[in-house]
Amino acid sequence: MADPTPTKVRDFIAAGLSCEHLEVEGDGRHFFATIVCSAFTGKLRVARHQMVYAALGERMREEIHALSMKTLTPTEWTAQAAQATPATPSHH
Repeated sequence: MADPTPTKVRDFIAAGLSCEHLEVEGDGRHFFATIVCSAFTGKLRVARHQMVYAALGERMREEIHALSMKTLTPTEWTAQAAQATPATPSHH
Protein backbone atom coordinates (compact mmCIF):
# COMPACT_ATOMS: atom_id res chain seq x y z
CA MET A 1 0.00 0.00 0.00
CA ALA A 2 1.39 3.39 -0.98
CA ASP A 3 1.95 5.96 1.71
CA PRO A 4 -0.72 8.67 1.73
CA THR A 5 0.15 12.16 0.54
CA PRO A 6 -0.54 15.30 2.59
CA THR A 7 -3.35 16.05 0.12
CA LYS A 8 -4.96 12.66 0.76
CA VAL A 9 -4.74 13.12 4.54
CA ARG A 10 -6.28 16.59 4.13
CA ASP A 11 -9.10 15.09 2.05
CA PHE A 12 -9.70 12.35 4.65
CA ILE A 13 -10.02 14.93 7.45
CA ALA A 14 -12.18 17.24 5.31
CA ALA A 15 -14.54 14.36 4.53
CA GLY A 16 -15.23 13.86 8.24
CA LEU A 17 -15.01 17.38 9.64
CA SER A 18 -16.36 20.66 8.34
CA CYS A 19 -13.25 22.85 8.59
CA GLU A 20 -12.86 26.58 8.10
CA HIS A 21 -9.14 26.06 7.43
CA LEU A 22 -7.22 22.83 6.91
CA GLU A 23 -3.55 22.52 6.08
CA VAL A 24 -1.54 19.29 6.09
CA GLU A 25 2.20 18.89 5.56
CA GLY A 26 4.16 15.67 5.63
CA ASP A 27 6.43 13.12 4.02
CA GLY A 28 4.05 10.19 3.56
CA ARG A 29 4.61 8.76 7.03
CA HIS A 30 4.67 11.73 9.41
CA PHE A 31 2.19 14.55 9.06
CA PHE A 32 1.45 17.88 10.70
CA ALA A 33 -2.04 19.32 10.36
CA THR A 34 -3.45 22.72 11.24
CA ILE A 35 -7.19 22.27 11.60
CA VAL A 36 -9.60 25.15 12.21
CA CYS A 37 -13.13 23.98 12.93
CA SER A 38 -16.04 25.68 14.68
CA ALA A 39 -17.05 22.25 16.06
CA PHE A 40 -13.98 22.51 18.35
CA THR A 41 -15.57 25.40 20.26
CA GLY A 42 -15.86 24.57 23.95
CA LYS A 43 -13.90 21.33 23.60
CA LEU A 44 -10.60 20.45 25.24
CA ARG A 45 -7.62 19.59 23.06
CA VAL A 46 -8.02 15.84 23.73
CA ALA A 47 -11.65 15.93 22.55
CA ARG A 48 -10.63 17.90 19.45
CA HIS A 49 -7.96 15.33 18.59
CA GLN A 50 -10.47 12.52 19.09
CA MET A 51 -12.78 14.21 16.58
CA VAL A 52 -9.95 14.26 14.01
CA TYR A 53 -9.06 10.62 14.72
CA ALA A 54 -12.73 9.71 14.31
CA ALA A 55 -12.76 11.48 10.93
CA LEU A 56 -9.70 9.48 9.86
CA GLY A 57 -11.08 6.20 11.22
CA GLU A 58 -9.17 3.07 10.28
CA ARG A 59 -6.73 5.06 8.15
CA MET A 60 -5.15 6.37 11.35
CA ARG A 61 -4.04 2.85 12.25
CA GLU A 62 -3.36 1.45 8.81
CA GLU A 63 -1.99 4.25 6.64
CA ILE A 64 -1.00 7.24 8.76
CA HIS A 65 1.89 6.44 11.05
CA ALA A 66 2.22 9.76 12.83
CA LEU A 67 0.01 12.82 12.90
CA SER A 68 0.76 15.94 14.89
CA MET A 69 -1.96 18.51 14.87
CA LYS A 70 -2.88 21.98 15.95
CA THR A 71 -6.63 22.16 16.50
CA LEU A 72 -8.15 25.64 16.72
CA THR A 73 -11.54 27.28 16.72
CA PRO A 74 -12.01 30.10 14.17
CA THR A 75 -11.68 32.62 17.03
CA GLU A 76 -8.40 31.06 18.22
CA TRP A 77 -7.14 30.98 14.61
CA THR A 78 -7.90 34.68 14.13
CA ALA A 79 -6.22 35.56 17.44
CA GLN A 80 -3.16 33.49 16.55
CA ALA A 81 -2.92 35.10 13.11
CA ALA A 82 -3.09 38.54 14.73
CA GLN A 83 -0.23 37.60 17.09
CA ALA A 84 1.86 36.24 14.22
CA THR A 85 1.60 39.47 12.23
CA PRO A 86 4.59 41.63 13.08
CA ALA A 87 3.68 45.01 14.47
CA THR A 88 4.49 47.92 12.23
CA PRO A 89 7.36 49.84 13.79
CA SER A 90 6.32 53.28 14.90
CA HIS A 91 8.57 56.18 14.08
CA HIS A 92 8.77 59.02 16.54
